[in-house]
Amino acid sequence: MEPSSHTWEKFKNFFSMLKKKIQDGNSVGSVSLLRQKYIPKLQTEIVEPIKTFSLKEKIAFYGIAAIFAVSSLVLLSNISALFSVEIPSSGGTLTEGVIGTPRFINPLLALSDTDRDLTQLLYSGLMRATFEGKLIADLAETYEISGDGLVYTFTLKDELTWHDGKPISSDDVIFTVNKIKDSALRSPKRASWEGVSVQKVDEKTVQFTLLQPYAPFIENTTLGILPKHVWENVTSEQFGFSNLNIEPIGSGPFKIRSIKKDSLGIPEYYDLAPFNNFALGKPYLNNVRIHFYANADEALAMFESRNIEALSTISPARARELETGGRRVVTYTLPRIFGIFFNQNQNPIFTEKAVREALYEAVNRDEIVKTILGGYGTPLYGPLPPGSLGFKRSENVSGANSATLANAEMILEKAGWKKNEKTGIRTKTANKKTQELRFSISTSEAEELKNVVNLLKETWEAIGAQVEIKIFKAGDLNQNVIRPRKYDALFFGEIIGRESDPFAFWHSSQRNDPGLNIALYANISGDKLLEQGRISRNIEERETIYQKFEEEIKKDTPFIPIYSPDFIYMIPPKIRGVSVGTITVPSERFLDIYLWHTEIAKVWRIFK
Repeated sequence: MEPSSHTWEKFKNFFSMLKKKIQDGNSVGSVSLLRQKYIPKLQTEIVEPIKTFSLKEKIAFYGIAAIFAVSSLVLLSNISALFSVEIPSSGGTLTEGVIGTPRFINPLLALSDTDRDLTQLLYSGLMRATFEGKLIADLAETYEISGDGLVYTFTLKDELTWHDGKPISSDDVIFTVNKIKDSALRSPKRASWEGVSVQKVDEKTVQFTLLQPYAPFIENTTLGILPKHVWENVTSEQFGFSNLNIEPIGSGPFKIRSIKKDSLGIPEYYDLAPFNNFALGKPYLNNVRIHFYANADEALAMFESRNIEALSTISPARARELETGGRRVVTYTLPRIFGIFFNQNQNPIFTEKAVREALYEAVNRDEIVKTILGGYGTPLYGPLPPGSLGFKRSENVSGANSATLANAEMILEKAGWKKNEKTGIRTKTANKKTQELRFSISTSEAEELKNVVNLLKETWEAIGAQVEIKIFKAGDLNQNVIRPRKYDALFFGEIIGRESDPFAFWHSSQRNDPGLNIALYANISGDKLLEQGRISRNIEERETIYQKFEEEIKKDTPFIPIYSPDFIYMIPPKIRGVSVGTITVPSERFLDIYLWHTEIAKVWRIFK
């Protein structure tokens, strides 16, 4: 309850009077005044009369005085609680386990999740993403976009420094962008910066110029910036071999305090200290330790034995068990889709829309999310995942599996696919040629994906298809299956990203490698929508465009969307200030780590 204005006025008058009495004259004079005037008066009016009390009167007096003292303390405590609030305070630690050993703690070269985790902690970009899908200024103070959408001008904040204390300037930004565009460096982020020129306006201002409008460009500016004074004498050919990739200097929320290595010189863990001059304010945690483990089983064992406090590489089933047992689980939305992509050039049965529709109808997405993802995911019915622009949560929720199977069989029967009573496989005869409903599904060896395709095989064989499963290692799948487009059907995941630009996955120009249109989809109306979505800078307009595009995909059924997984993060209850929302890669769980805290302090609101 807030104090009334009358009560508050009495408090102010009291403190004003007290302050005036103390400050009257100099401090020595004030003490002298107390000694000469108030102490004798206290002696005369209170102490002397008490001496005349009888024993009973003294007992009663001191009892009343004690009650008054206790009541005063309670009153003061309540007043303090009324006017005070809790705020984060510095202190505390976090120990987390990750899989793999860091190799490229470098925003231009980071490939593994371990590299990206440490890069997120140690580097800052001009802008920083939020869990709400927005961008906030990080190193940048302000930015402007020209009316034609071609020129982006960024101004840096004042007094920015690197972890080594050297000042940050526009030269660092220009150096980073030009280096990433250098073909000799072979940065995995190079494609995002093609056609973008960068120039210095002054020490704090830098300007990017695009060849054509591209609304999602602003997302590029979350790229971590490298210190020019540290890297400028390292050639592009030497970049990947530099020790600076293991002991980096950045401007992120944390900096390296120490590195513990084993007898072979391989890092066992990094201890990170809060960076006092971080652009968004000094982090509260006093230390973050990142432990490295060879595999998920080893990391999980360390987590279960409480040798580490946080873990993100964990199966949904085990996470559910631990959550049931009282461990803390937080989940983030990933703008990713997992689905079955048809290759109509490889297997002609997929050229028939009825086949694609029947297979789509048979899938019980709720069952897959519940049984294989442990509930940590969202059933999907279109090409856009939750957290992306244009996504609409479908009300077309699968019912009992028997109902979906019946609908699928009805579609096939109507299209002339008859089930062979002996083999159980459906066939169709046209132009004196008989086809069987037979195809293969290719996917990676990841346990979750294997479990899903096994369930799909069981489902589709129940309606008369014969399904072969082909499992590949991740590298083989990409090089020998996806790139040459050698698959009947592919169970695969796509990262759509925060800016919801599905162009690379669905535009007809991206059907061949290195394009990512793995369904080999071609639709003139769809192409135009994707092109418009890249140009428009009006959020509402882009949202409408992508919703129309989603309808085109649903109409043509070039693939079967199945689910979007959640990102699962085990983190101790002591860590406060953790926000959740949408992240595009696992390392973005650290987007707001500078706000995480274990300690709190109570202060009066007026001092907050």
